[in-house]
Amino acid sequence: MRDLSRVLRPDSVAVIGGGAWCRSVMEQIERAGFSGPVWHVHPRNGAYARIEDLPGAPDAAFVGINRDATIEAVQSLNDAGAGGAVCFASGFAEVGDGAERNASLLRAAGDMPIIGPNCYGIINALDGALLWPDQHGCRMVDRGVAILTQSSNMAINLTMQKRGLPIGYVVTCGNQAQTSQARIAMALLDDARVTAIGLHVEGFGDVGEWQALARKAKMRHVPLVVLKVGQSEAAQAAAVSHTASLSGSDTGARALLDHLGIGQVDDLSTFLEALKLLHIAGPLPSARIASISCSGGEASLAADTGARFGLEFPPLTRRQTDRLAQVLGPRVTLANPLDYHTYIWRDVSAMTDAFSSMVEPDLALTLLIVDFPRTDICNDTDWDSAVAAALAARAQTGGRLAMVSTLPELMPEDRARELAAGGVIPLAGLTEAMGAIRAAIMRHMADADLPRPGPAHPADLIEEDAAKRVLADHGATVPWGCRGALEEVLDQARDQPGPFVLKSTGIAHKTEAGAVMLNLEDADDIRDAANRMPDGDLLLERMVTDGVAELLIGVLRDPAHGFVLTLGAGGVLTEIMQDTAHLLVPASRNRVRQALQSLRIAPLLSGYRGKPAAKLEAVLDAIMAIQDYVLANTAHLQEVEINPLICTPSQAVVADALIRRTQ
Repeated sequence: MRDLSRVLRPDSVAVIGGGAWCRSVMEQIERAGFSGPVWHVHPRNGAYARIEDLPGAPDAAFVGINRDATIEAVQSLNDAGAGGAVCFASGFAEVGDGAERNASLLRAAGDMPIIGPNCYGIINALDGALLWPDQHGCRMVDRGVAILTQSSNMAINLTMQKRGLPIGYVVTCGNQAQTSQARIAMALLDDARVTAIGLHVEGFGDVGEWQALARKAKMRHVPLVVLKVGQSEAAQAAAVSHTASLSGSDTGARALLDHLGIGQVDDLSTFLEALKLLHIAGPLPSARIASISCSGGEASLAADTGARFGLEFPPLTRRQTDRLAQVLGPRVTLANPLDYHTYIWRDVSAMTDAFSSMVEPDLALTLLIVDFPRTDICNDTDWDSAVAAALAARAQTGGRLAMVSTLPELMPEDRARELAAGGVIPLAGLTEAMGAIRAAIMRHMADADLPRPGPAHPADLIEEDAAKRVLADHGATVPWGCRGALEEVLDQARDQPGPFVLKSTGIAHKTEAGAVMLNLEDADDIRDAANRMPDGDLLLERMVTDGVAELLIGVLRDPAHGFVLTLGAGGVLTEIMQDTAHLLVPASRNRVRQALQSLRIAPLLSGYRGKPAAKLEAVLDAIMAIQDYVLANTAHLQEVEINPLICTPSQAVVADALIRRTQ
């Protein structure tokens, strides 16, 4: 792994090129107060005509010249022993004829790190070291978060935030021809001043690198949060199962982040709020929160919004109700979320007592909902009392408190900075705050290494009876069955007790094709059913009659992320209910258990309205057996689907199986 320390935290910088972009780099680094030498290289406009004329090897270089000249400059920097380079030019791997040019760039760089190409570069607002050719909104800070993105324009926009978020690093990764986003993030973890890392991700690339990043971040106690954009349809290509239709385009990405224990957000605003929360408070221990505001409407809105994000508002404890009653009196109904009315507004002491009374050790966060007026046409001095009370409550209790505005624009930047300085988390926007809280909840990272499946290829469909045999070899329970022409299956079933299921082989979705008949008691029933079947071999099986729930268990090869395990409602309800959970293989037994318990049909497994419960351990055994088969066949497997897995009080039976694999 290349050492990125010099290019990220340089003591000397070279700017190579004479255009407006390079002049802007020099202006930005001067404004930032960089203390080291900045050497300008250009044959006409620079202090040095060639890289070879520099008085030393620069720690970091901004290469702002055309794509062909970039390759030559990178070679010269490598020969000189430079610490690394930002390659600004485009026209490499992102264009049709750029593959060979990309390869030439990598050969020129050798072991020297390069960022890009086709990127703006690096803002180091901790040391004032900027390889950045444009305006930005960063201020110099002593500690702060790091933001990485492939999009330079997105990076600029993020730096312009007015939310009181201290940004220590911004790195645009561009094409990642040599140095991936994950590797850059790993290098940033070596800076103890980085408090959290946010990654705007278009594609993950090598999942092994992301696993290494997650492990290093966990070891360094630096939380990560990801905004994943873009869609990967590779996992659905040529798939014939229900699993493929249920596995949305970003399912693999979300399953990967869950496997790595990394928080996820869905928009830029929540991305920034999550980073702010993590910067000030670190990861949250649970989803249990409290809310206090002076409006019943805001209390209801907080409850509804929190519920959408899976957050919990536990009932007030006796200690909370006793203390709040003393402060607020009998006219206030005590609850969580709490509407404390306006009786104590402007009374800093009473507000402090009320805010402090809501803080409990087992709460992850206490939200103080306060909207500030716009100061161009209003006077905000009355809101000084709310800020003073919040800061005092934080000082008195030492608890985690956040002041939240219902709308993002109603949290002014100066107020946000004042609150943050006192340890109160200023969150801009109620929806953004709830999303940030969900992303900041501490997650367990799965220990198992992920298989790297590589690209999907055209695959053959294994017949159902053969699929069941291989799954049985790995420990799955399958029903008795036989295959052949009508008289052959009748002969083999002569001494078997019914009822039976009769299927026509070679069809993926048998129910839709009229290729499955149930509840056949004897030979006459079987003959009658066979006459109504599509042509082909017949598969006769003993029918499972004591099922209490039917599950779909699917595994799909996702070339970008790994093998995605889908658990959901099975049988005829699969497409209708769309009730699924997704994990990456390998998933631990406990993670599988938790995923099953998250399904809407989970009550059926536990015994619903007096009906018997399924044998959950048998269900887990079946899923682990399927996973075991997948792990033993990663080189060739494309997908597996069990639909349904019939769950009974005593066993879990693979009633139908589909496997596609290459030879």
